[in-house]
Formats: sequence, structure tokens, C-alpha cells
Amino acid sequence: MIIVHHLENSRSQRILWLLEELELPYEVRRYERDRKSMMAPPELRKVHPLGKSPLIEDQGRVIAETGAIVEYLMERSGGLLGPPANRDAVLQYRHFLHYAEGSMMPPLLALLVVNRLGILGRPARAPVQGMLDKHLDWLETELSERDWFAGDEFTAADVMMSFPLEASRHRAGLGPSRPNLIDWLERIHARPAYAAALANGGPYAYA
Repeated sequence: MIIVHHLENSRSQRILWLLEELELPYEVRRYERDRKSMMAPPELRKVHPLGKSPLIEDQGRVIAETGAIVEYLMERSGGLLGPPANRDAVLQYRHFLHYAEGSMMPPLLALLVVNRLGILGRPARAPVQGMLDKHLDWLETELSERDWFAGDEFTAADVMMSFPLEASRHRAGLGPSRPNLIDWLERIHARPAYAAALANGGPYAYA
């Protein structure tokens, strides 16, 4: 049985969703954020020294980092929701699997910090939002050409892209002016496995 150490309102919601899509059995261990700092609780450091979520335990292993967990679960399931057969789609799959955390999340985290700084962060808001707008405009164009990020079929790349785009809708200005991205969000939220993951994971602010 796979154990998911799941932090509320976090990227670990993607792991629950992926497990539901793959129909792999799992157990959820939930953690709440500190209400003042909004950081993960110290209990997570008992599982992994960095004390971050998501973490999974499986077959005596503790695995950290969302992308690494996704790739592990792909292997565990025999390649389900992995890269399509088309070479160009494979490259798109790999790109978005890593782009979600490597390129999209840093400016989103920067915007979160800037907003928490109040008046002190005001000078940085426009430049950071400008960086995010470039990403959102490009992603809107990408989804004008196909239904899913890696091609014509839903893959784990879409699971990885869910959190940064949900967070963008919540706090970074993603709205009706980018209809392809909004349509994509509505389609992933309508998937039965997504709903099942929400039920198992508890409250999630970005769905």
C-alpha cells in the first residue's frame, strides 16, 4: 500500500489525483499548515529531513519531489499516462513534466512572497506579474493547438501542470481572457479521478 504524506492546499494534491487515475491503492496521512506561517508542520521531518510534501512511502522507500514521485508512479503502473508514442508528443510530455516546477512555480512563489510583504512588496508586483503573464500567454497559445499539454491524450504532464495553473487562477490573474486554459482547468476538474482525490485529500483551495 502506497502511503501519501499529504499537506493541505499543496502540490501533493496532484499525487492523490494521479493515484486515482492510475487506480493504485493508497493511504492518505494528512497534515495541516501552521496557521501563522502557513508552513508544513514539523511532523513531516520525521518522514524526510526536509519536511516537505508531497512524500510517498512504498516498498520500504521514501520518495520526495513531485516530479520524481510522478515518474516513480508511472513506472509502478507500467507506463499508464506516460508519454505518447509520437516523438514530438514525447518531447512535449517531458517538457511540461519538468516545466511545471522548474519554470512556472518560481514566479508564482515569488508573487506569493511579494503579496505577503504588503506595501514593501509593491514595487516588485508588476515585474513578477509580468513574468507570469508571459508564461500564461504562451500556455494559452499551446492549448490552442491541442487538447492536452502533451498532445491529443491526457497524460501525467497534465497532472503536473494542474497546480501552477490552479494557483494562477487563484492569485495570478488567470481568467476568461485566456479561454483555452480555463477550458482545460474545467475539463480536469470534471474528471472522476480528480473528484475522488479531492474527497480523499480533504479541503483544497484551488479546485
